[in-house]
Formats: sequence, C-alpha cells, structure tokens
Amino acid sequence: MKRRDFGKVVAGVTLVPIAGTQTSRPAGTSGTSRKASMHVGCQSGDTTVASLEFKARHGVLHIDAGSPRVIDGVGWDLEDSLAKKEACEKYGIRLEAYHLPLSSAGIDHQAYPNIMLGKSPERDREIEIIQQMIQVAGKTGVRLLNYNTTILPVLRTGRTPDPGRGNALYSSWDYQEALKRIDPKTVAGDVSVDQIFERIAYLLDRILPVAEEWKVQLGNHIADPPTHAGYRGITRWNSPDVFAGIKRFAQMYTSASHGFNLCLGSVASGLRDPKTEILPIIKYLGERNQIFNVHFRNIRGGWDQFKEVYPDNGDMDLYRVARALRDVGYPYMVMPDHVPGHSDPASSLQAFAFCYGYIKAMIQAVNSEVL
Repeated sequence: MKRRDFGKVVAGVTLVPIAGTQTSRPAGTSGTSRKASMHVGCQSGDTTVASLEFKARHGVLHIDAGSPRVIDGVGWDLEDSLAKKEACEKYGIRLEAYHLPLSSAGIDHQAYPNIMLGKSPERDREIEIIQQMIQVAGKTGVRLLNYNTTILPVLRTGRTPDPGRGNALYSSWDYQEALKRIDPKTVAGDVSVDQIFERIAYLLDRILPVAEEWKVQLGNHIADPPTHAGYRGITRWNSPDVFAGIKRFAQMYTSASHGFNLCLGSVASGLRDPKTEILPIIKYLGERNQIFNVHFRNIRGGWDQFKEVYPDNGDMDLYRVARALRDVGYPYMVMPDHVPGHSDPASSLQAFAFCYGYIKAMIQAVNSEVL
C-alpha cells in the first residue's frame, strides 16, 4: 500500500466510498448515455433570509454556505452549523459545502498561516483545528470542504471596462505590468514548488484520514492565476505548467476525499489556448472522480494576460465544457465564481442572476442531446 493510499485502509479499517461520489465508466463508453446530474450552485452570500430567498427565486437549491461561527482555539460551532442547515432546508436548499479557513487571501492575511509556512509545532495546532472543522461538517451532513494551499494571494493588476457590455468592469491580470510594480515578497520568503508540495502533504497526511472517516470531500482550488516560477519568491504548485501541477496534486493520494474545487477561470488563466486545453483537464480529473465542485467562470486571454468576463463572452466555449462535465458523469454543483461588476449598486446580484440562468441553460442544453 502506498504511504498515502488512504482510499483503501486507514488504521486497519476498510473505508467505504463517500456517499454521492461518481462511479467511473468503462473505457470507451460514450458519455452521452445518460443525462447529467450536475446542478447550479453558489458560494456567495450567507444563510440569511434575504440571501436564501434570492437563491431560491433563481432555482439555486445547492450552496456552499461559507463557514459556521468559529470558536477560538477550538474550531467550528456545531450548533451554528446545524442552524445554517436548518435555515437552508426551509427553502428546499441543500447545504452542500463550506470553505475551510485556508483561503486565497495569501499568507500575510491567512487565519492559519503556519500550515503553508511549514512552521512546526505551530502548524500542528492549526491542523488540529482543521480536523475538528471536518468533524463538524460530517456531523452536519456537509459533503464538501473547499480550501486553498497558497502563499501568494489572488493576483490581479486592475479592472478593465468593456463599453460593449454596458461598461462592465473586468478584473484583469497582466504579468508584465505586475513586474513593473515590484511587489514585495511575502513573509514566506522564497519557497520552491517541492517545498509547497511537502507542506501540502504534511497537511493532507493528517486531515485526509479524518475526512474519510466522516465521509467529507476536500476540494483544493488551484492558485489563481498560475504564473512564472519564482514570481515574488514563490513557485506555485500549479505553475508554470498548470496541467502538470494538477496531475501531480491529483496523484498524491488514492482517496475518495482527495480532489479539486475546479475553477475553470483559474485553470484557463494558465493555458495558452483555453478553449481546447481545458477539455483534456476535465476529462483527466473527471475520469479519476476528483472533481468535487466547479467554478463556471470564463476569461478572455490566458497565460500571463487575461480578463474575467461574463460566461458568454470569453474564450472558452462553455457549452463544450458543460458537455465534457456531463460526459465524465460529474454530479455536483456548477456555480458562478468571480463576476464582472459595474456602477449599478445591484451589479453583483444582477451578474449572479445572469450566471445562474446561463448555467441552468447549459445543463438543460447538454441534457437535451441525451436520448
């Protein structure tokens, strides 16, 4: 048995697959033999009445509710978690996921920084808290915990207006412009990709067995965006070859709990030709049953330079993407992630409403192909 082969036996106990996980198709089987069971989801907002009613009005009946209240030094408040679940159920909404406090904010603003700093024994106490959070998710019936293993924050260089779309503002990244700013290194200093993977392994060696015990999936979001090796002292685990990094992470463990919060926009931002290169990545991860959540976001551009746009005016053909997800039997949430803004105070709600309808239409469209 591999040292990290948690999918078979942990401490002598045979582990069963997580309820709701995908089943692989035999090689060569057509993906169009059955309709997709994926569904629109959302990770924005909270479990207030206003937020849940907004989602219910738009047919969003599966959500990532952020996280329960934190008890300092302990972890999540189980009673608050159960209350969130109950609030969702009043509207027929399933509380399907939370976000662990391992965010994309970067190491300088991380709630538990020592995990990705690789600093012991401080990280061991932080990991104990993460273990408790996994248990709370399991006791609440939450399927998925999304998380990040990053040191640099989400990288952007500005916002670009689009007169053709009512002066919508697109969050943008230009690597050459970023180099001109000479942004400083983080408190982590210089960290190689091998060091990044060692720190990820230290974390997952300790939390994957807990996730398996409580039948909870752990979905990692790749660093956003992939960038050049050594940028600001850091080589991100998905950089500079995003597919190679994804494969390396995917192959770390054989476990029903080990997979991805697959952000299409972030992956595409590391590709030279997102329209064609995104499809083999979906196929690879889908056939391994390692896609646990999908951020259905489009970009215009790719490696080194891109803008985050509306789903219908980017370089990826999201109809083909939805078909690829259907063909690998992906059964979970497909959700908006970052959305364009504009000057209207209700711009965020408008953009999310548009994205919900677009995603629902894509799912219906690819299902209409199935006899």
